[in-house]
Amino acid sequence: MKKRLAIRYFFIYLFLIIVSIISVFPFFWMIVGMTNTSVDINRGKLTFGNALLENFRNLFQNYNMWQIILNSFKISFFVVLGALIVSSLAAYGFEFCPSKSRERFYAILLLTMMIPFAALMVPLFRMMSNLNLLDNHWGVILPMIPSVFLLFFFRQNFKLYPKEIIMAAKVDGANELRILTSIVFPSMKSTYAAAAIWAFMTSWNSYLWPLVVLQSSDKKTLILLLSTLASGYNPDFGVIMALIVITTLPMIVIFFGLQKYFVQGILGAVKQ
Repeated sequence: MKKRLAIRYFFIYLFLIIVSIISVFPFFWMIVGMTNTSVDINRGKLTFGNALLENFRNLFQNYNMWQIILNSFKISFFVVLGALIVSSLAAYGFEFCPSKSRERFYAILLLTMMIPFAALMVPLFRMMSNLNLLDNHWGVILPMIPSVFLLFFFRQNFKLYPKEIIMAAKVDGANELRILTSIVFPSMKSTYAAAAIWAFMTSWNSYLWPLVVLQSSDKKTLILLLSTLASGYNPDFGVIMALIVITTLPMIVIFFGLQKYFVQGILGAVKQ
């Protein structure tokens, strides 16, 4: 019996080790690649090289990197801020403000998640053109703020919130906005943190819509620059690896910084 159990654990750990190596290898290759030249990367070299400073120097000398990094942070910041405000207010209204047709309207909103974004691009493009927001960061930000997924996520978490506290606050004379900002928000920080991580990763990695809206090189984001470098006639893979590290680093820092709240927020939604 013990021998059979030991064999079972051996294969479980072997499987976990293999999966871990496969998962970590792209990050290892990315870090090693930014220290090598394009020739070494093409040869499949998997050891550290001496081209780290050269790759970063070529990247920052040939492109306006600080402006492009600032563009990415600016777009992501306003998308996260707007998505949290709009989605949480809408979810609060759906959950705590009774109405005859709210469930029917909520079901219609959930159905819109099935519409592919490519089908919305033409009307969105015409709308941004009429608002004179083409080649403008706000033309990227505004359509990305409404999120049906975040609305669903917030409402699932609001279902777990004790309604007696909301009723007691209303009896004391607090209005809906004060209840949301002074009572609900402080006790649901994990939900907001999880939503913020999701919104940040979505906006930071967004490619198709910024590609359609932004034409000027000084308004592009890191993902667009990465696409430009990768699609070149003779791509410098060392420079591309350095850019991938710069693009990936903020997501890793934010995820691990808010990991505890992210897990708590996701579990809160799943419990329902």
